[in-house]
Amino acid sequence: MEKTSQTIIQGPGSLSQLPNFVSGKTLIVTDPGIVAAGHVDRAAKLLENPIIYDRVRENPTESDAAACADFAREVQPDSIIGLGGGSSLDTAKATLFLLSGGGTMSDYQGHGKAKGAMIPFVAIPTTAGTGSECQSYAVLCRDDSHQKIACGDSRALAHTVILDPELTKSMPLQVARLTALDALSHALESAVCNNHTKESQKLSFEAFHKIQPVIEHVLIGDANLDQRTEMQIGAALAGQAIEASMLGAAHASANPLTAHFDITHGNAVLTMLPEVIKWNTPKVGDIYQQLHPNLINWMIHLRELAGLKEVHVPAEMIPTLAQEASQQWTGQFNPRPLTSDDFAELYLHSLTIV
Repeated sequence: MEKTSQTIIQGPGSLSQLPNFVSGKTLIVTDPGIVAAGHVDRAAKLLENPIIYDRVRENPTESDAAACADFAREVQPDSIIGLGGGSSLDTAKATLFLLSGGGTMSDYQGHGKAKGAMIPFVAIPTTAGTGSECQSYAVLCRDDSHQKIACGDSRALAHTVILDPELTKSMPLQVARLTALDALSHALESAVCNNHTKESQKLSFEAFHKIQPVIEHVLIGDANLDQRTEMQIGAALAGQAIEASMLGAAHASANPLTAHFDITHGNAVLTMLPEVIKWNTPKVGDIYQQLHPNLINWMIHLRELAGLKEVHVPAEMIPTLAQEASQQWTGQFNPRPLTSDDFAELYLHSLTIV
């Protein structure tokens, strides 16, 4: 299928089609876990001149992006492949910005600030959750505060995406759980955000209906290849929905939790999402009802299936978290606006205060 100059190849074994989309010297941006799983070797064997950068870290920072870009400048690749989870894909996209325009990633915060032409980029996710493969944004952390920044430009959108569910077999169960929950949150938040369009909401609904029938199998760890295929397609559709619209308060309130307490992103979002749904229901309850008649209860059930634990936060941190959440870009797109005080209430109802 096609999406604005983006070709998506899907299905078991589709990695074998990689040579059709790159040529010459190709830089594979990935992490040590993907190397250990054998996926990098599988991809490299398909290429005529592969070069491996395998130092991607989880929740990459601006300096992580700079290190990858420095490596890329030395080897001068003809194209870049992002192979792995969201961190690898974000690092690869950030490298495109820095290779084409120099500077630091802070220079590109926001949208449409890229400079110059970018070399071809292929995204190959090995998880089924972030949807980063279908987004033009590189999401990174600041080195000093670990607060997230988003740098987007249409030129950074992968020209080709390969969705091979066989690559998701190597995910540890907890990674599969958290990325699946993240994908579900993307479908839900993009469906109701104030920037949605008829087309973006259609993508959100399609994503939800791909994810809903299979996510419980993913969470309990018995998903078969067909179910992993559906999950991966659903995650990509949710990524397209974000690209065409935006997210909301669950992501805005989750990011400070990750920055201050190292709470995994999927856990943080699902911790906040039930209360965000309650907050939004007076404005967009009909949309939630179309998606699932008992959405909040189902969210709580999924959290239990995933074995997610309560998030403990000191009471004195609530004002800081609330203030930072109110300044998150994604929060501006929530269908029902929130003040810092409103975010504080969300935290008090969602977290275990110590």
